[in-house]
Amino acid sequence: MNQQEAAKRITELSKEINHHNNLYYQESNPEISDFKFDQLLEELIWLETEFPDLLDPDSPSQRVGGTITKEFQTVAHETKMLSLGNTYSQEELIAFDERIVKGLGHTNFEYFCEMKFDGVAISLVYENGRLVRAVTRGDGYRGDDVTANVKTIRNIPLRIKGEGIPAKFEVRGEIFLPLKEFLKINAEREDAGDALLANPRNAASGTLKMQDSSVVAKRRLNCYFYQLLGDEIGVQTHSEAISLIEKWGFNVSQTYRKAGTIQEVIQYIEDWKEQRFTLPVDTDGVVLKVNNYDQREELGFTAKNPRWAIAYKYKAESAESELLSITYQVGRTGAITPVANLSPVSLAGTTVKRASLHNANEIERLDLHEGDYVFVEKGGEIIPKITAVNPERRPAGANPVSYISHCPECGTELARKESEAKHYCPNSESCPPQVLGRIEHFVHKRAMDIDSMGTERIRALIEQGFIGNYADIYELESKKGDLLGLEMSQDQYETEGDGLLYITLEKALFALTEQISFKQIHDFLQAKAEIPLPETLRAFQEQIRLWKKKTAANVGMVEYLINHLKDHKLPKLEDYVPVAVVLEILLGRRVEFDQILQASKTAGTVHGILRKLNLELTSEVSDRIKKLKANTFQDGVISNMMEGIAASKNQPFEKVLFALGIRNIGENTAQLLARHFVSIDRLQAASTEQLLDVNGVGETLVSSIRDFFANTENLEIIDRLKKHGLKFEIEQNETSPLGEQLAGKKILASGKLTHFKRDEIKDTVIAHGGQYISSVSKNLDFIIEGADMGPSKKEKAQKLGVPLISEEEFLKMIGA
Repeated sequence: MNQQEAAKRITELSKEINHHNNLYYQESNPEISDFKFDQLLEELIWLETEFPDLLDPDSPSQRVGGTITKEFQTVAHETKMLSLGNTYSQEELIAFDERIVKGLGHTNFEYFCEMKFDGVAISLVYENGRLVRAVTRGDGYRGDDVTANVKTIRNIPLRIKGEGIPAKFEVRGEIFLPLKEFLKINAEREDAGDALLANPRNAASGTLKMQDSSVVAKRRLNCYFYQLLGDEIGVQTHSEAISLIEKWGFNVSQTYRKAGTIQEVIQYIEDWKEQRFTLPVDTDGVVLKVNNYDQREELGFTAKNPRWAIAYKYKAESAESELLSITYQVGRTGAITPVANLSPVSLAGTTVKRASLHNANEIERLDLHEGDYVFVEKGGEIIPKITAVNPERRPAGANPVSYISHCPECGTELARKESEAKHYCPNSESCPPQVLGRIEHFVHKRAMDIDSMGTERIRALIEQGFIGNYADIYELESKKGDLLGLEMSQDQYETEGDGLLYITLEKALFALTEQISFKQIHDFLQAKAEIPLPETLRAFQEQIRLWKKKTAANVGMVEYLINHLKDHKLPKLEDYVPVAVVLEILLGRRVEFDQILQASKTAGTVHGILRKLNLELTSEVSDRIKKLKANTFQDGVISNMMEGIAASKNQPFEKVLFALGIRNIGENTAQLLARHFVSIDRLQAASTEQLLDVNGVGETLVSSIRDFFANTENLEIIDRLKKHGLKFEIEQNETSPLGEQLAGKKILASGKLTHFKRDEIKDTVIAHGGQYISSVSKNLDFIIEGADMGPSKKEKAQKLGVPLISEEEFLKMIGA
């Protein structure tokens, strides 16, 4: 593709991407999938990389982020960002209206009504049509400069084009995380065993203050605008200003309405009481403002609020429900989350049956007792929360809820750090949910990408002793024979007090009979649920005679079951029968009953028992036993899994580092660390100063890295993974040699460079034979000084006598 063709394609792509951005963010009506959109964006970025002189500062590609902001500068607002007075009743609204009439001395005015969105207030300043600064509300006088992050929000214009654009103006709005994006993020966090985000508003606020703008870009924040400020705007009313910013391409929620009287305002509030739940963002009320700017100036301000505007807050919808029980979930990191199980109740358009109780402090604060009736609200209109207890309905003699002391999964005594509210299970090595969570993370498509290992398969491999950590995955190749027939679910089993394995009666009858479907057996047992087991089996024999399906053989097999249960006198469990008894019938005289019985006390599944017995079985017996099992690993599943495991060995170092699941190391941080330190050994050996020198690394992450490498089991696992061929360093061919001009020299670059990104300068130094050093030391040959080099680094370099050279001098040195 030549320059002219590239320019034409870049124009086409930019237009198409902007069109789809508009459909997605402004109209909530996407025409293409996220995957297709990402393909268009990737093509645009590739073309702009190949033809850098065609890169437009306003290109949609500039939305992907990449800027690292260690600290957000505090900036003063040119016009104070006001807060509004609140009201919750119609009477107070009418009183507000009366004050307006009194202040103006007439009724010749109108209101502008708009929804009050629950997000993060933002101020955007444009100069000569370009976005130059984005600042949070802060205390109303000063806020944080979050420009780099805001530029990644795809529906915020980077440049305004058209006639009559003021030389400088400010727009204000509310940045929010759309509800569907919030739910998507929480679903991913739940799968990973991470703590859920409390509500969309907090998620939006936290996202906006992230240090890495490329991570912000992936969160798909959105923004609604509601105010225009400037010296020469040329409008007299708020409605004219809103019309103007709509014309300029700013996203304005189409929920606004002008109202001539306070009664029309009240009608607007009523109209949106239920309809607001259909919006893509949380709303907690309505804002009404006097529309005319001259009238606003006449009304003025109180010490805290404008006299010409007020916010009406909808009362949070609440419902009363019975607390049925509390269960405790164990996350991937071992954090314990108590969950209240409630009697079903309708709330904000959905049925609520569960609510998070967060931690022991919350249970104590609520003074929860067993059997309490509680009041439930939807925090942020999304996550149900218990707000209070109804003491009048507390059962007599009810006991206070006691927080558990031991892990519900592995029985380990729970721990709780002084600075943290949550309890956690310290048994990270063998607590099943923690092992499962770590391995799920390891095989995830963004990590080792072993897509043939889903949750059920991993759980089966863990529960039946095949894997206990992610290094064990690479030893499954030698155990393929044992995997065939392995069961993937244990829902059908129960264990009696001394370890004896039982199986559901419906599974046992399904395996013992022929030509009778599982559904027929299930429906029959449901109808006979209240009849004792011996009577149920006799009734089932009668039903077989009515069905007339292999009557003699099927009735005879059930008779065997009745007699064997009677002869062995094993403990009885409702709706279950001993697996050993069923296997005795199916296996005949091939093995003694005591052997089957002993095997069933130490194996958790039928498959496990048969592995212990190691018998040669006929195809007929094997077919019957298959009916007794849950879903099993078959040849195709095992083959796909082995192929996926083998292919994962080609994943680059940064993926492997992310897969290790070191606390606080996300995908982007793993990339930064891998490129900076090149190998796992250098990362392990890095000093605190060297770690902190990496953009995005703080004290918390340093502590996590230290803790991970201090654990000898982690080191043993890494050693095993190395032996299996996983990549623990950046491959040498990733940085092609370009010369030896810097041979033997140790170099550091600091500050902003014009010709290189942070990773590019490092690669360039290495490609020309030099060694890139990550921190200031006396061993450096020189430092490439970029713009805004940190004063402390510069001072240290000068004290140590390390030469500073310009970027231009460096380019001459390498002959560029």
